Amino acid sequence: MFEAPKTPVTIHRPSRTEREVPLVNGTSAVGTLVLCVGYRGTGFAGFAEQPGMRTVAGELHRALSTVLRREVELVCAGRTDSGVHALAQYVSVPVSEQELNLSGRTLTRSLVALTPDDISIRGLYRADAPFSARFDATSRSYRYRIATGDARPVLAWDHAWWYRGSLDVEAMEAGAACLVGEHDFKSFCKAASAEGKPTSRYLERVGVSIVEEAGESLVAIDVTGNAFLHNMVRTIAGTLVEVGRGHRDPSWISRVLAARDRAAAGPCAPAQGLTFVWVEYPDGLIEPWV
Repeated sequence: MFEAPKTPVTIHRPSRTEREVPLVNGTSAVGTLVLCVGYRGTGFAGFAEQPGMRTVAGELHRALSTVLRREVELVCAGRTDSGVHALAQYVSVPVSEQELNLSGRTLTRSLVALTPDDISIRGLYRADAPFSARFDATSRSYRYRIATGDARPVLAWDHAWWYRGSLDVEAMEAGAACLVGEHDFKSFCKAASAEGKPTSRYLERVGVSIVEEAGESLVAIDVTGNAFLHNMVRTIAGTLVEVGRGHRDPSWISRVLAARDRAAAGPCAPAQGLTFVWVEYPDGLIEPWV
């Protein structure tokens, strides 16, 4: 696992004093409900709401609107694409003083009852009114899983890429070292979404290792950064696989970065292998909702 020294983030986020306090039924919110949710992404067209599509945000919106008996606005720590999973996605919802007094146990039971079985309500927290699940996050972490070899994965089938060959994990790890730190990741971003937008990001950690999960050996690519571009982690995974299969040398990763061209990188790895695993917030910013 390669770790970069801490450096200033390159993403501009409005400070807490710059943010306007959101409204709840026309009145300023007095607090924020924060949900930690997990989901199996196979049955969703991604996190963000889309007309006529089944999405994670759509299901959460329906459940929260029912529980709170009003329309709600959701803010998430990082949108996921169709088919991508999550273990700890954080979502924030402004609440009124009356709603702050609701029982956490009752809220949890109600939300569990109102959400489908491919969504898990993993925790409820409270924060002050300016809190934003997106802007207050200091880092986000992903894991990409790859099952290798001729044997079809069993329990990892729905959350790993089955690559029918072998991978040189040490070579992939050496290539991953080139990605640590602050770089322009335009080569690792979906080309259409990069036009006219800043593409520099800071990756704190990138690691490639062999892990054992539920009796199956998998190659895991773990990435932690301040923010991510569209398809960035999946393109990192696909590019590192080109190194692991012996088609490219580890130093090629540096040349891909320097090119600032999506065509220079490897393929975008399948969505099903990617899991959003964690979000980091400053200590004391959120506390359990009891």
